Formats: sequence, structure tokens, C-alpha cells
Amino acid sequence: MEKPKADLFITGASEVVTCAATHGDPLGRVAHGCVAVAGERIMVVGSAAEVSSRLDLSAARVVDAHGGLVAPGFVDGHTHLVFGGSRSIEYAAKMTRTAAQVAAMGIPAGIPATVSMTREAHPERLFAESADRLNRMFASGSTTIESKSGYGLSWSDELKQLETTRRLSQSCPADIVSTFLGAHDFPKDIPRDRYVDLLVNEMIPRAAGMRLAEFCDVYCDEGYYTLDQTRRVLEAGLSHGLRPKIHADAYSATGVADLAVDLGAVSMDHLNYTTPAEMRRLAQAGVVGVGLPALDFAVNHPKPFDARAVLDSGMTLALATNLNPGNWTETMHFVMVLACRRHRLSPEEAMLAATVGGAKALNRFPDIGCLQTGGLADIQIWDIPVFEEFVYRLDRNPIVGLIKRGKVIRAPLP
Repeated sequence: MEKPKADLFITGASEVVTCAATHGDPLGRVAHGCVAVAGERIMVVGSAAEVSSRLDLSAARVVDAHGGLVAPGFVDGHTHLVFGGSRSIEYAAKMTRTAAQVAAMGIPAGIPATVSMTREAHPERLFAESADRLNRMFASGSTTIESKSGYGLSWSDELKQLETTRRLSQSCPADIVSTFLGAHDFPKDIPRDRYVDLLVNEMIPRAAGMRLAEFCDVYCDEGYYTLDQTRRVLEAGLSHGLRPKIHADAYSATGVADLAVDLGAVSMDHLNYTTPAEMRRLAQAGVVGVGLPALDFAVNHPKPFDARAVLDSGMTLALATNLNPGNWTETMHFVMVLACRRHRLSPEEAMLAATVGGAKALNRFPDIGCLQTGGLADIQIWDIPVFEEFVYRLDRNPIVGLIKRGKVIRAPLP
């Protein structure tokens, strides 16, 4: 019987970190493992003997890992990739001053400052700046990246962000997942209830009708969207086919967890003030908890999210960069380093949260987030001999090989 033909054969690894738990190993590591790919999909992960016995490798391109590690691409499930300008002056001032003191100095700050800069940005400049960030994220191993709108707060400016996201998805090998976050804040020139009406009756139907987004998100917190407003926005999204996500409990306890359960939210993100009891209810409902260690670090959060409580509750934990102008973080490596040292995760737990957890937060597991038969061939190759060195070498990007949907973007040098 003729064997199936492979197009790509990855060999020479010290181990393959599949992120598919086996025999008590949460990372499903395969010592000296190999990966065979046909088209965009993984055919076999196993020993060289196993792969060669099952497949015809005669025409396959061979990629040698040269003793490094092979792992799934990262899934960054919470970013604000598309924005205009920089808030570096604000960020630097807040190192030694309170928010009130920064405001008294007349320094533009917070979401309103970025809204102004994003509205003013020419579409081509917005695209170029966002593409620059995206390309660095991809080169750092993030093969699937979520991108939220939310710095427009008017239909024309939200549309500019969403269309930029669509262009980015066509210009970079990374898969981009679009989320409509018109409910990120409130514009200053429209009463809040009127703006919610615009979101529900005009902006969400348009974004969904133009297929510019897959998810609908809301910033539910003190000073932002109330529970009633959050429900209205997310129900409108659901009615137009946009699945719910929630920025929740970042700076206050909102009680939005029950709403997340009621509406079948895919994820609840931030979780700084979410209680263990609420986490258990979210776990039972299958809501993924997205932790944002870099945000907590960047703002010197008084109550960093409790990653151990999330895992102890039974929730699936995802890690994400939360790239935004107040937390300019592009690499999942940095996020994992912070998660292990500041949020008490083991390296294995951090790796699973950056891959499997991220995939579940975007409703894409098991297609991505792990290396297994039938999954997309989104693969990193690291020039380190053992997995633990990824979080041990604090500031070094070890990626020497990158494969997206079976296409070799970068191969290790001999």
C-alpha cells in the first residue's frame, strides 16, 4: 500500500513540545521527536522511525532543528494591535507621579489620548505602524493574534481600525482574529446612553454585516460600562453572530461573571478583582480566563491577577500580551517570564496558557495551540536544548525557525 506523501519533515530536535498532554507530562514532550507536514496540516508527530514507517518522505523538504526545541506557535488572544501614536510621555511621567499629577501637567493620557491620535492618523500611516508591530510579534513566535478595535468610538473611526486589521491579515503570514470593541470607552461629545444606542443599533450591525469582526467585547468596570450596558452591547453582538468577550474586573469588582456565564462568553479577561467563587462558576460554564501579566506590570497594578486562583478554580487560563499604548508589549516570551516570576506559574503552565489557553480563548482549539495530527502546522524552533531555558533566559528571543500553516517562513541556519 502506498504511503501518504509528506511535504515537510522537521527533524534533529532535542525534543518536540507538543502541548498535548500525554502520560502525565502536561507538555506532551517527545524526546528527539520529528514532525511531518502535508500542505497546511500536521500528519505525524513522533520518532524518526515512526514517521518514516508511516509516510513517504522522499519529496519532503527537510528542516533540521540542530538540537533545538520544536514547539507550537503562540496564540496571543488579547491585543489592541491597531492604534495611532504613542503615550510614552504619559508612561514616563507616571513613573514618579500620580495620575492626577500627570493630568495637572496637561499631558494627554489614557484611552481618550489614543482615541484622538488614532482618529488623526492617516489610514496608510495607521497601517504601516500597526504592520511594524505585527511583524515583530510574528517574528517572536505569535502565529495567531487577536486584534481589537476600540480607539475610534465613532463608526467611521472604528471602521478605519477594522479595515486596517483586515489589511494586516492579508499582508502578514500570521492569522489575525478581529474583535469589535466599540464599547472600550465613551466618546466625550455624545451622552453615554446615546452612544450605547449607536453601538447596538448601528455600529455592531455594520461591523457584523461587513464581516469585519468575529467577536464583540466590552470594557465592564467602574467608570466604564455598567452591567446593564454590557448586557445590551453583548446581546446585540450575539444577535448579529458576534460571540462575546469581556474586559472585566480590572480595577473593581463588577459582578459581571454571572453575565459572562449567561451569555456564553468565550473569555473573561483581566480578572484582577474576580472572586474564586465567580471563577468556579466561569469554569463550569467553560469561560476561558485571560490573564495579562504585562499590563499588571506596566501599570504597577495594586492587585495583580491571581493566576493560581484561576487554575485552582478549574478555569482554562490563557496568557496574552494586551499590546496597547499604555502597555507596549509585543512578545509572549516577556509575558511568560512575568507570569512565572510574578504570578507563580510553572514554566509548563505558562507555556500551555500561551498556546492551548490562547487557542481556546479564540475558539480555535485544537486546530491551533498544540502539535498533533490534523492540526495546523504553526511551529516554532528554538535554539535552546531544554524547555526551561525559555523562561530562564529573561530577555532573549531564541526563535531560529518559524513555520506558519506548513510554509517555512524562517529555517534554522546550519
